[in-house]
Amino acid sequence: MKSILVIGMGRFGRHLAKKLLELGNDVMIVDKDASVIEQYSTVFTDSQIADCTNESVLRTLGVNHFDICFVAIGDDFQSSLVITALLKELKAKFVVAKAKQDIQADLLMRIGADEVVYPEREMAEKLAVRYNASNIFDYIELTKDYAIYEIPVPAAWIGKTISEINIRAKYKINIIAMKVNNDLKLLPGAEYRFNGSDHMVVIGKAADVIRLSDK
Repeated sequence: MKSILVIGMGRFGRHLAKKLLELGNDVMIVDKDASVIEQYSTVFTDSQIADCTNESVLRTLGVNHFDICFVAIGDDFQSSLVITALLKELKAKFVVAKAKQDIQADLLMRIGADEVVYPEREMAEKLAVRYNASNIFDYIELTKDYAIYEIPVPAAWIGKTISEINIRAKYKINIIAMKVNNDLKLLPGAEYRFNGSDHMVVIGKAADVIRLSDK
């Protein structure tokens, strides 16, 4: 369990805070809009109405005691810059800030953000990859070249084993799990026999995976 501060309860901040709480973390939310905090006060036992561009306010929150501080403000970039800088001045351990553009990310990193995220861009890129091919169910980017994909088993593979297909050599991908009835079977052995309802969770380059998923 981690201790997490989420500043800004817009759409991104709300979804982030809820998921972090669901995962068992100790989450504190802060927003300057009293109606927003009132709306979520029953979900988050630790919540506060505050303007975090005020250094004295941040100081009272004890930001240096949180494992991660998220600056999830979307529409007021100046405030995001100020809050990020103040968090680092107050010795926050790890600060993650939201950006919409590269220039914003560059400025946030220069003033001390440990990591910058682009939720809108990342979602757009994920959707583009997913819908570029007809048979990609999910996608997680790992590096510029490699990603993890969930794809169906090609019809020609049904009834055959992993070793019979010789997947790594012929298709340049690695199967890291099989999804069977929504249950993951990690690292299936060479003797695993494919079923028509299975989904494969594979790691590989986009061109190789898309080529296979279209079979």
